[in-house]
Amino acid sequence: MPRPVRVRIAPSPTGTIHLGLARTALFNWAFARRSGGRFVLRIEDTDRERSTSESEQEIIEGLSWLGIEWDEGPDRGGPFGPYRQSERIESHREAARTLLEAGRAYRCFCTPKRLAELREGQQARKETAAYDRRCRALDPAEAAARADAGEPFALRFAVPPGETRVDDLVRGEVVFQNVDIDDWIMVRGDGNPTYNFVVVCDDAAMEISHVVRGEEHLVNTPKQVQLFAALDSRPPRFAHLPLMLGGDRKKLSKRAGDVSLEDYRAKGYPTGAILNFLALQGWALDGETEVFSTRRFVEAFRLEDVSKGGAVFDADKFRWLAGEYLRAESPADLAGHCAPFAAAAGLLDERQLTERAEWFEAVVAGERERISLYSELPDRIAYLFAADDAVAWEAKAEKNARKQGGALLAEYLEWLRPRLTGGVDAPALREATRAWIAERGAAFGVLFQPLRCALAGKAGGPDLFDIMAWLGGEACLRRIAVAIERLAAVREGER
Repeated sequence: MPRPVRVRIAPSPTGTIHLGLARTALFNWAFARRSGGRFVLRIEDTDRERSTSESEQEIIEGLSWLGIEWDEGPDRGGPFGPYRQSERIESHREAARTLLEAGRAYRCFCTPKRLAELREGQQARKETAAYDRRCRALDPAEAAARADAGEPFALRFAVPPGETRVDDLVRGEVVFQNVDIDDWIMVRGDGNPTYNFVVVCDDAAMEISHVVRGEEHLVNTPKQVQLFAALDSRPPRFAHLPLMLGGDRKKLSKRAGDVSLEDYRAKGYPTGAILNFLALQGWALDGETEVFSTRRFVEAFRLEDVSKGGAVFDADKFRWLAGEYLRAESPADLAGHCAPFAAAAGLLDERQLTERAEWFEAVVAGERERISLYSELPDRIAYLFAADDAVAWEAKAEKNARKQGGALLAEYLEWLRPRLTGGVDAPALREATRAWIAERGAAFGVLFQPLRCALAGKAGGPDLFDIMAWLGGEACLRRIAVAIERLAAVREGER
């Protein structure tokens, strides 16, 4: 009988959100939304030494920033709480007692020294390292007496004979031979439970219907399926997402691009581009369309359509997607997203951004075709905030300016002075300047290349007369005068 769709992500609060976790969250969320189900955030914080509240908060803020919202979680509660694993310890202990009493788990008194010697011997004989199940043969009454006497022990799961079949929604049927599965530790000697034990306890208690996670967890699946059976609990359907691979087709490493979500946020990647790119990591809309909205993704997403093969992380495509999303934004939205980066670069403060909002929006609009990330804007517009006598000239811009010389630029300056007394009317000045150049029978580049270098120090960029309007008349005159002197000094030095 079909059960209500309930999916979850269960991150450990031991670091930042990496792209793999973000993709898993996106696929779970999309599946829940398309199915009319519930999406749960559960924090697996039983690693007390490494878990931090700061990391938990970063997970919550990062997913919220992406727009991936959960229905139940530690910050909003729900009918299956608590949603922090550390707060569910008593239920884990009760499950351990139940399994022990039913003979599905047993106490293991083997010391670390004995286990190390066992592994060394197996390695020397080139055998698979596995526990030899010595303590599984102990009489339960004897084991209980030794435990009562204070002898330390771990609790191991008694793997049954036979095989374990998993009907994976992505990979199809996968068969595991139980003889190849070790009697794994459920509860360590210090009393702390292990991942494979508590994740099943919590999934069962929270009535999780589908477990959608990375392919690296496939090896854990037979252990977990057996544990669900031992707890007399209906197992969820499993769907294992393909690995995210680097360009070398090895599992994505930080060097190859598996950095935290916060790193991409700090670089100025649009949220929509991140979601779009993650959706393409193991799934495709129609095999051709690469840019699509999150809404369209949710409407089309099915777990059965997820690829089995690894998804290669294409950094160039990611950056291209970022540019597509950035340039699709309205001028006001784009300016708003770029503003924090301009402020962080020290170009404008919050008050100036408010007072000069219309000006800033025009500047951003002028650069939108030349940037792919919000963070790229400050370098593109830094010249607007430089001292007029200290504009940095790029090598190519200076080369172009030298080639044309400053003679026509000097004439233009004198023609320009009276025309800027009332400010810069970009369209009128553009038309008048072109007519002035034509009257002299000169090529446009003879003036425009040194003029662009003088105003912005760049070989290319927005329309020259828009730049003049952004700078204002007085700044334009000063910059041109400085450039004439600088070009003349260079020519004098070459004689």
